[in-house]
Order: sequence, then structure tokens, then C-alpha cells
Amino acid sequence: MKFNDLNLSDPILRSLKDQNYKKPTPIQAEVIPAVLNNSDIMAAAQTGTGKTAAFVLPILSKLSNSKYKYKGHQLRALIVTPTRELAAQVRERVLIHTANI
Repeated sequence: MKFNDLNLSDPILRSLKDQNYKKPTPIQAEVIPAVLNNSDIMAAAQTGTGKTAAFVLPILSKLSNSKYKYKGHQLRALIVTPTRELAAQVRERVLIHTANI
């Protein structure tokens, strides 16, 4: 499986290529389509398996898609983390992938 098979937006696919991502990890391959289909998910995996990208990539993909029209200050996404350190990690991943959007 490749990231192209997961229906992510072109800007996200470009970002993945720029970041030298080759193929999705198992958790990414399972979670990304579920998030894109607006499904609720609960997943667990070891550290370093790509969990953050598994939910950040489809969120950013949806936000970068022009078919979704957002008005004013409408909430688009909310990511809640249990620690400040994890929040910083998520922020870093978001910033990396939004640089190309």
C-alpha cells in the first residue's frame, strides 16, 4: 500500500513526498481511511509507529480540500492531548505538513 492509495489530498501527498515518507505504517493504513470517512476511531500502537500522522494527515487533507467550505471562525478541528509534550509533538507534525498547503 502507498499513501496515494489512501485518498489524501494532493497537497498532503506532496508534503509526504517532501518529507521522504515512503509508505504508510499499519496504523496509518487503517486509521487514515476511517478518519476521511468521518468514522470514530480508537487505536493503540507502540511509540514510533506513526499514530500522530495517522490522525493529523487526514484532518489536514480534509482542511486543504476546497470542497469543504468553512465560514469565519468556525471550529475545524480540535486535537486534545494528555500532556504538554504530546501537544508540542502534534503541533510540530501539523506545522511540517502544512508548510506545503
